Amino acid sequence: TEGLNLCTSGSATSCEECLLIHPKCAWCSKEDFGSTKSITSRCDFLQNLVANGCAGAIENPSSSISVVKNIPLSSKGSGQSHLDVTQITPQKVALNLRPGDQTSFRVQVRQVEDYPVDLYYLMDLSLSMNDDLDNIRNLGTKLAEEMRKLTSNFRLGFGSFVDKNISPFSYTAPRYQNNPCIGYKLFPSCVPSFGFRHLLSLTDKVDRFNEEVRKQKVSRNRDAPEGGFDAILQAAVCKEKIGWRKEASHLLVFTTDDVPHIALDGKLGGLVQPHDGQCHLNEANEYSASSQLDYPSLALLGEKLAENNIHLIFAVTKSHYMLYKNFTTLIPGTTVEILHKDSKNIIELIVKAYNSIRSKVELTVWDSPEDIGLTFTATCQDGLSYPGLRKCGDLKIGDTVSFEVSVEARSCPAEHTSHTFTIKPAGFRDTLEVAVTYSCLCGCTGRAAPASHKCSGNGTYSCGLCDCEPGYLGARCECQEGASGDLHQALCREAEGKPLCSGRGECSCNQCLCYESEFGSIYGPFCECDDFSCARYKGVLCSGHGECHCGECKCHAGYIGDNCNCSTEMDSCVSSDGQMCSGRGACVCGKCQCTEPGAFGETCEKCPTCPGVCSTKRDCIECKLFNSGRLADNQTCQKHCKDEIITTVDVLETDDPNAILCAYPVNNCVMKFTYLELPSGKSNLTVLKEPACSSAPSAVTIVLAVIGSVVLIGIILLALWKLLVTIHDRREFDRFQSERSRARYEMASNPLYRKPISTHNVEFTFNKLNRSYNGTVD
Repeated sequence: TEGLNLCTSGSATSCEECLLIHPKCAWCSKEDFGSTKSITSRCDFLQNLVANGCAGAIENPSSSISVVKNIPLSSKGSGQSHLDVTQITPQKVALNLRPGDQTSFRVQVRQVEDYPVDLYYLMDLSLSMNDDLDNIRNLGTKLAEEMRKLTSNFRLGFGSFVDKNISPFSYTAPRYQNNPCIGYKLFPSCVPSFGFRHLLSLTDKVDRFNEEVRKQKVSRNRDAPEGGFDAILQAAVCKEKIGWRKEASHLLVFTTDDVPHIALDGKLGGLVQPHDGQCHLNEANEYSASSQLDYPSLALLGEKLAENNIHLIFAVTKSHYMLYKNFTTLIPGTTVEILHKDSKNIIELIVKAYNSIRSKVELTVWDSPEDIGLTFTATCQDGLSYPGLRKCGDLKIGDTVSFEVSVEARSCPAEHTSHTFTIKPAGFRDTLEVAVTYSCLCGCTGRAAPASHKCSGNGTYSCGLCDCEPGYLGARCECQEGASGDLHQALCREAEGKPLCSGRGECSCNQCLCYESEFGSIYGPFCECDDFSCARYKGVLCSGHGECHCGECKCHAGYIGDNCNCSTEMDSCVSSDGQMCSGRGACVCGKCQCTEPGAFGETCEKCPTCPGVCSTKRDCIECKLFNSGRLADNQTCQKHCKDEIITTVDVLETDDPNAILCAYPVNNCVMKFTYLELPSGKSNLTVLKEPACSSAPSAVTIVLAVIGSVVLIGIILLALWKLLVTIHDRREFDRFQSERSRARYEMASNPLYRKPISTHNVEFTFNKLNRSYNGTVD
């Protein structure tokens, strides 16, 4: 009951409203409950009502459970009447629920030994399954031998399917009517396509199974997917023709090597009517609605399989295993196993799947009302509890598991409403019926007195309150509406337009009766005041330094402010040196608010980055270590330096980035120290044992250093000059090489070139021996 009281804060005006607030809320129906000057809530926790004097007149119904039918679990299945075999207990319980009040009961489930088994073998007879058909011709005998090792009461049935005999799922042209394999060289002859054909009802004569299998021939459809889901649904809902027994475990083995058609695929063939979930086997035991109804949905398959307690076993080839594995998550109680391409492992597969089914128990819920919440806790063979789980695995035949079922009503339905829902293990015929009624009415409501004298004859007295007739007001219906009624109402308002009694009380004729509050007292002529609505500091009303009066803090001496959190005392702001906040801040509400950047501490006495801090620390070092300096007086030193932790070292380490390095001169030497502010508020000072003194350098050393420096600089300059000259020469040589590579020489004569021998033509005429000559002279 600590903290917020849900019951009183719910403002319940009737017993029924109170019960809906919380399952621990109770109602006091006592007439003279509470005081005359305030209204005590009739809706409260039980212990509070008893403490306020309401013992013996409290309405506090709780949820209850009664076991109606509880037959013990059976240990063996065969050899008894099916009415005597019980695998779940109890079989019927009745619950009376109060909203929000959770109640629980335990359910036990056992897989009994030697339980009867009905197995219906549903085979895909499309062309690709021809080799499988050859391998199962003696399946009945072998399977019966293996299954009788598990149960002495075994029956076997057989059915087959291909696909809807309409286009585009099958070959429908006239030439394919009697033999859809015409023109197919690999397999030239086969029977017409069909949707589903029931061939053998469940029987213990396994030879008949072998005979029916030997009669079968494969067919051919056009597309890859098969119509197996049509066949599964008919095998599940046609109980009489298939021959399912109520007292047996039902297994439906579905063998195929391809994917199935699902709901809405039928639209490709013009089938728009959804499947109705009914049996449509004609006199010839063939599916007659194949060309009228669409393929069934996964949800419809799951619903019909569960209704008829059928375990579906998908026996499919490895290439389609993952697809059918996903189907098992959508269809409860379904398992999937890998079938070899020739079905040679079918017996091993069925036995394995049956053992898997019998090794687990999972509870399912049917027809659960929307306003009912169910939670399960499983206790399996390891003895551990698993909250939120409603299934157990790795069980052996004969093992018993239990489940804790918690039921809670979320709301109250209409009066006299009851509901029934069913809990059943998946694949079992056994069920647990749960009948639910609701405890939403108070007993005192049935004892209501109309025109009671307790209500001045003007109302109905019920559960301690008066329900006034129209035209009458007041806790006892003693006031009448009208002009005088309006006057009475006006006297209960602080001002026109404001709520009656400030919304925190009831107007009884002309006087406000204030509500009681768990937080404090509500008072005033209009219930306008209280002692808990004042300002708070750190969750404390008026900071603990004042009293709350009508929404305002009245502070104690020495405190001011809206929430009395501001002290007027300033002694706590005086630092050890006598200054207010060490001269680095202001005293506000009895605490220092530091204004100097980097200053902190209760009196701003810490400031690593402030000027003069090294000087302050130096004073402490001198007075503590050397008993010297301006603080040499022992008392003064202890007072000012009480937070300084001083350590002397031979070598001063300056690696810590948070430590501040300080130094001051001492007799031509330097005293160095570091200080570090600790989280505790103290300072850690590390000081050299002796001041650091340095000797003057010799003249020879200085001369040699200068000469060496000049020589070194000269060498560096020469090296730079040489480097620059080398770089320049290389660039010039590269440019020469580039120009040389681009030069092109012609083979014509150079106009500047002259041969060493030149020839000249001179025109002349001479007469020799009376002959004339023209020519040249070389």
